[in-house]
Amino acid sequence: MTSMSDTYDVIVLGLGGMGSAAARHLAGRGAAVLGLEQFTPAHALGSSHGDSRIVRMAYFEHPDYVPLLRRAYPLWDQLGADVGQPLFVRTGALMIGAPDSPVVCGTLASAQRWGLEHEVLDRAAMQRRYPQFRLPADGIAVFDADAGFVSPEDAVRAHLEVARRDGAELRFGVPVTDWRLDGDGVLVEFAGGQARARSLVLAAGAWTGPLAPGLDVPLRVARRVMHYLRAPAQAGAFDPSRFPVYFIQTGPGDGIYGFPLIGDPAAGIKAGFHYRGGNAASPDTVDRNVSDSERAEMRDVLAEWIPDLAGEHVEARVCMYTMTPDEHFVIDLLPGSAGRVAVAAGFSGHGFKFTPVVGEILADLALTGSTAQPVDFLRATRFTAGPSAD
Repeated sequence: MTSMSDTYDVIVLGLGGMGSAAARHLAGRGAAVLGLEQFTPAHALGSSHGDSRIVRMAYFEHPDYVPLLRRAYPLWDQLGADVGQPLFVRTGALMIGAPDSPVVCGTLASAQRWGLEHEVLDRAAMQRRYPQFRLPADGIAVFDADAGFVSPEDAVRAHLEVARRDGAELRFGVPVTDWRLDGDGVLVEFAGGQARARSLVLAAGAWTGPLAPGLDVPLRVARRVMHYLRAPAQAGAFDPSRFPVYFIQTGPGDGIYGFPLIGDPAAGIKAGFHYRGGNAASPDTVDRNVSDSERAEMRDVLAEWIPDLAGEHVEARVCMYTMTPDEHFVIDLLPGSAGRVAVAAGFSGHGFKFTPVVGEILADLALTGSTAQPVDFLRATRFTAGPSAD
């Protein structure tokens, strides 16, 4: 059992994507860090698994994310250098849809506002350059050359490795039962003991809601399916050098994303719905079985847009999105925590690419109570227009 004499500068709850990055940045600044995770390292029960995540700069969700991505890109490259394993693979990204679709308009808005290099491809240009895709007559694509993918499992393991190398104490298989403000710090209770710290980082993904009662943000957990389709006979057409990552606006409020062939062809080529199939779920009881109808639904959409991928499934896996009402993140000091608790939550299915910069911001908030990064648009209090989190 941990004794009451065990004290730290910061305790991090959750060591998935955001928590592992926070532990890395905190330890790198010389803080005494305790990281607690209820599952194993780089587990497959939350939102930081599935072999690949898209990283892109011309961000259709909102131009205000671009400065954060400009910081995340070098941090991804630095993390790869720190562990001697390149993590960010550049393939370029295609954002595809009708000219007036949110994906195309949003991508162009970010690219134009921030002066990002990009290229607009009409249907004929797409047919010449990327014949794997089948676009409707009015379909266009915006190509973001400096985009690609990372492995979430490799990224989590890398952040944990560097955090431990810099002195962080990381414990796994340790569910947290409660925490509270205590004097000038925070007391955390968990299976097997308790520990105290000057500040706390909450980065528990789909489990954040019950751990952050003062957040006052309705977080909804949604079930999503990742599909892995059998590589076609001409698998070279889907090599990363010839087939970029992509997002296709398939209809109003509907879209799919996907990747090139990564690694062993027998593992399949990944694609998924970004919006569809998001039934509300509990992180502890989410249905991890994938039905035949869900598999058929994916193949039907691929048959329309990328016909050569519409073959049989190799496998399908379930993950979770933790959604905010506006589908933008929450990165802030927890309201009512006297500035002692930093929280990152509600990444709404598009947050992993920001992992290293979110870790850096959480370290800022936990150690100094503020950050120089432009995250005011992600404050928790935007939903209530209440007082600042101090």
